[in-house]
Amino acid sequence: MNPVSLLIFDLDGTLIDSRKDIADCVNLTFRDLDLPEKPLEVIYSYVGNGVRRLILDSIGSTDPALIERSLEIFEGHYLKHLLDETILYPGMEEVLIHFRKKKKAVVTNKPLLYTTRIMEGLAARPHFDLILGSEPIVNLKPHPEMILRTLDYLEVSPSEAVMIGDSLNDVHAARSAGVKSCGVGYGIGDPDLLRSAEPDFFAETVADLKRLFF
Repeated sequence: MNPVSLLIFDLDGTLIDSRKDIADCVNLTFRDLDLPEKPLEVIYSYVGNGVRRLILDSIGSTDPALIERSLEIFEGHYLKHLLDETILYPGMEEVLIHFRKKKKAVVTNKPLLYTTRIMEGLAARPHFDLILGSEPIVNLKPHPEMILRTLDYLEVSPSEAVMIGDSLNDVHAARSAGVKSCGVGYGIGDPDLLRSAEPDFFAETVADLKRLFF
């Protein structure tokens, strides 16, 4: 086991399984715009880089007017449906309780408005000392800014922290910030691709997180 004093969690694909609600809302947006809907699995592959990137990749267009209209429509749908099927990954509650004496944070490319509503709706907010989501002035992962802000706010040195996530963005952001990285194989991201980035640790299952750190 490896000593850490701060666990930083990604949100989608790490703490929560939210892909169905996200993909459904993308297709609801397409329906409103009279665009062809896409298979859910295709949309799942676009999750993790922020909402704007999700819409850009899903639509496959860079038309500014279409992107802005799509973002507006998507937000309306997602605010109504973000907790329809989204859940904490099975076993995650036990992990958070297991690490109750450690500092914990959420660092996600998801907008803070959505993130806060989900964390409160799932009764998970009390487990965390800090939640950071995308804001206009914040650089998204793989940029290290949000991790560095977290370290500063919680007064933890990089050597005592680990970034836990299911995407390359999480590994690269951790590396740039000087913190340890832990990939997870149960999330939305491709586990083989994640392993290729050589994170410091790898959790095949949610339960593995309890065995990796103390």
